[in-house]
Amino acid sequence: MALEDYERAYKLGKKEYQHRMLRGENPTLEVLDDILPPKGQYSEIPLGLVEIPVDQIVGTKTNGRSNAFASNFMPILDQDTEFGQKWTHLSTSHVEEGIREPIKAYEYMNQFYVEEGNKRVSVMKYFGVPFTPGMVTRLVPRRTEEPENKIYYEFMDFYALTQINYIWFTKEGSFEKLQELVGKEPGETWSEDECKSFRSIYLRFKYEYEKKKSSQSGTTGDAFLALVQVHGYENICAMSAKELKTTIEKSWEEFNLLGAEEDIELKLDPTEKRKLLGKLYSLSVSKLKIAFIYEKTPASSAWTYGHELGRLHLEQMFPDEVETYYYVNVTKENVESFINEALREGCNLIFTTTPAFTQASVKAAIENPSVKFVNCSVNTSHRYIRTYYVRMHEAKFLMGAIAGAMAENDKISYIADYPIYGTIANINAFALGAKMINPRAKVYLDWNCIKDHDAMEHVKEVQPSCISARDMMIPDEASRYFGIYHVEDGRTRNLAMPLLHWGKFYEQLIRAIMDGSWKYDDDSANKAINYWWGMSAGVIDVVCSRNLPIGTNRLIELLKTTIMNGEFNPFTGVLYSQDGIVQNDPQRSLTPEEIVNMDWLAENVIGHIPTKEELIESAIPVFLQQGIDKKG
Repeated sequence: MALEDYERAYKLGKKEYQHRMLRGENPTLEVLDDILPPKGQYSEIPLGLVEIPVDQIVGTKTNGRSNAFASNFMPILDQDTEFGQKWTHLSTSHVEEGIREPIKAYEYMNQFYVEEGNKRVSVMKYFGVPFTPGMVTRLVPRRTEEPENKIYYEFMDFYALTQINYIWFTKEGSFEKLQELVGKEPGETWSEDECKSFRSIYLRFKYEYEKKKSSQSGTTGDAFLALVQVHGYENICAMSAKELKTTIEKSWEEFNLLGAEEDIELKLDPTEKRKLLGKLYSLSVSKLKIAFIYEKTPASSAWTYGHELGRLHLEQMFPDEVETYYYVNVTKENVESFINEALREGCNLIFTTTPAFTQASVKAAIENPSVKFVNCSVNTSHRYIRTYYVRMHEAKFLMGAIAGAMAENDKISYIADYPIYGTIANINAFALGAKMINPRAKVYLDWNCIKDHDAMEHVKEVQPSCISARDMMIPDEASRYFGIYHVEDGRTRNLAMPLLHWGKFYEQLIRAIMDGSWKYDDDSANKAINYWWGMSAGVIDVVCSRNLPIGTNRLIELLKTTIMNGEFNPFTGVLYSQDGIVQNDPQRSLTPEEIVNMDWLAENVIGHIPTKEELIESAIPVFLQQGIDKKG
């Protein structure tokens, strides 16, 4: 049994490791020594024996054992190693008698880092143990004006009164509010019975809330505090399990407000009329059977892998409402047969995930008017199908800003795939972002699709400080050449990568069908519908590496916020191309149509848009479908 447990834990670790690698994140355990401020800027306070919430154990004190575990504390070393044998022995001990020996850990900002007992923690996390005893030393940073720092100091005051360490908030004043709502005076200590009662109701709430929680911002503590503010602490404590579950479900809209995150659906008018129709249509929504048509496999294509993650996200979000199918290695020549296979399976919604499948999608949609067809492309107009894409240029602008900040020699290489709609906007947004941060920055443009041309060889000749390559890692490749990276002494240092949340995109489209919004647009629109969502809809983001200076990180977060809030458009103001002024109005922004149809390059781009004659054979079908035919 223990051997089977190790095998399952190992698979969980490998899955988490690969997932974080693809997102450009550290795949192994966080190391406290790597994130602590310099000596002298924090103090140590021994807490003694503490009941540690296992889900708040996030890493190790030192580098020693960090590489034996994925970031979720699951093992990534083979079972026949000494490590694997010890883990298996601990697993047996846990099942037979429980693990009682305290671990040794450090607490920093209400998260725990293990000094002794990493394998014990791994076993307990695998078995879902909620708490473990540990000898804890608290590391207290100096007071600052940072919100998280202020909240931490409020937490320490609360902990001194309660010894409660398993609840956390994202807003200042929340711990004081909780103290008030449970009927305690400021500074009043909790009794042992009061702490036990609170722990019981909070853990019951947490269990029900986190079963349902999906994309809400904030913490479980934020949601609990909101519920208590509405219903009262004593009333919540008196609820049965069934009553608590029902109350949580009815309060879900209140929880949604905690993040105050806009839910943007381009070309869907959130009017009262739409909401009313949504309620009516939702009564007749049947189970959705959804097909995904992929040009390649998830293992061989980062693009397909991203969409596959989106499909899996749908299955998790709608386990009872949605059934999905997927088809791989589909070509333009045989796509119709795969669509027909999906139709025979009874699919009533089909996503074709590349522009090359547009025409086949249109044909099938005309022949099957009761089936919804959606094609992943931009600037494709047809009333029988809908199209969807992300405003990637928003992320590319931020990537360019990062590259500009990190380009010590003012040289940046940008490697593009195909000269198609949207790609030119991505290049220009990147160049504008680099120029905004570094007016001297030059972007050397290369293409992977040009005949008799090795893009990487040209990059070596340019010797740039930063390189922008494909957006994410291909699962079957171990290469780190994705996102923005820097190569020095043969070592690759990743700086940032764009992240396409196709799962969130698909989720919002499915919700539009379920609540009637989709049908409302069908009834009212007289033109093709294109869902072209961006950062404001949560479908695109930029993941920054710890290799970035903190100031650059803050700048990117500020720029990201202004783009999400609609306060800033990368293509606003006077714009210069390689040939002169494109726009001379300092107050005007380019329209979405102008952005999509760009056929010019920004003045600080060194390179050109290739013509069809310059392309390799395999790139021509894509170019003919969506290409920008710009001469010279």
